[in-house]
Amino acid sequence: MTYLVLDQLTKRFSNWTAVDRVSLTVEKGELISLLGPSGCGKTTTLQMIAGFLDADGGRVTLDGQDLLAKKPNERGLGIVFQSYALFPHMTAAENVAFGLEMRRINRADRDRMVADALKLVGLEQYGDRHPRRMSGGQQQRVALARALVIKPSLLLLDEPLSNLDAKMREEMQIELRRIQRTVGTTMILVTHDQSEAMALSDRVVVMNKGRIQQVATPQEAYDRPANAFVANFLGRTNLLPGLVGNGPAGTTIVVADSVWPVSQPLPSGPGALAVRPEKVGFVDAGGLSGTVRTRVFQGTQWLFEVETAAGRMTVIRQHDGSPLPAEGGRVMVGWRAEDMAVMPAAEPEASASREAA
Repeated sequence: MTYLVLDQLTKRFSNWTAVDRVSLTVEKGELISLLGPSGCGKTTTLQMIAGFLDADGGRVTLDGQDLLAKKPNERGLGIVFQSYALFPHMTAAENVAFGLEMRRINRADRDRMVADALKLVGLEQYGDRHPRRMSGGQQQRVALARALVIKPSLLLLDEPLSNLDAKMREEMQIELRRIQRTVGTTMILVTHDQSEAMALSDRVVVMNKGRIQQVATPQEAYDRPANAFVANFLGRTNLLPGLVGNGPAGTTIVVADSVWPVSQPLPSGPGALAVRPEKVGFVDAGGLSGTVRTRVFQGTQWLFEVETAAGRMTVIRQHDGSPLPAEGGRVMVGWRAEDMAVMPAAEPEASASREAA
C-alpha cells in the first residue's frame, strides 16, 4: 500500500537546484534509505518532508494528506538527528516523555508509554540517568525512544549513527532494524554510508546532484547498478568501456576482444560493463588476458590488480588454500554473464557547482 508520495519535489537555493524534481513512492512499513555523497540533496529532501524547508515545487502526500500544507508540528512525524538533541538537564525518561507532555497525555498513560519505549530500545534500567552519564549508543537509543513514543506516522532519521564508533555503529544497525520490524513504523533514513544503507533498508534511493539515480533493493542496486555512478558509489567495481551492438542474435557488448551477451535492451553505441571484483575469477578460456601487477593478502581474502587490454581490473579471491598467481604472472580473468551489469557509457563529470547536503 502506497503511503508516502514525493511528486516532482524541487528545492532551489540562489543559483543552483539542490533537489531536482524528485519523485518517489514509499510503502507503509518500509524502511527506505536516501543514500548519496555530501551535496547530493538527501538531507534537503528530508528537511522538506519534515517542514524545516519550504519546497519550491512538487507535492508530498502522507497517507493521502497534503504534507506541505501543514506546519512542521502538525505533520505527526518523529525525527532523530545526528546530534541526538537530548536535553542535558533531563533524565532519559524525562527526555522520552517530553513529546507526550507537549501533547498533554495524562501522567499514568505517559509513564506507561515511556516505560514501554525504553524497554523497546533496551534501556528500561536507565530511565533515571542523565545523558552525560550515558554512552553515545545509549544516548542514540534515548533519542530513538523519544521519537517513537509519540507513535509517529513517519520516522525521519538524519545520519543517526554517524557519531558512533565502528563497533557501536554495527550494533546499532542491528538494533535499529529489529526495532523497525517490531513497531512497523515507516522510516526514511538519510545516510552517506553504503554499508549502513545496505544493512538497514528495504530499498535504497541512490541520489547524486539533486536527482535520483536508482531505486532498488540493496542487493539489486549492488548487483545491477543503473549507471556508472551507482556502480562506483556502492562499492569497488570494475567498470570497463565497451561497444554495445544489436543484431539477429540479440544485444551484445564488446569489451577489448571479448563479446558478452546483454540481457536488457540497450541502444547501439558506446557502453560500459560493470562487474564486482568478487565475481571475477581466473579462468582457462573465454576471458580477458592480462598480467598480475599487484597481489595483496587481506586476511580472509586476496586482492589482485590485473592489467588487461580493457584496463586495470581488481580481482578478489577467498583465502581458501587454492593455488593463486604470482605478481608478474600471465592470467586470464573472466566472469559469468549473469554477474555483470551493462549500461550506457558514463557521462563526463559536469563542472563543479554548489549543491546542498
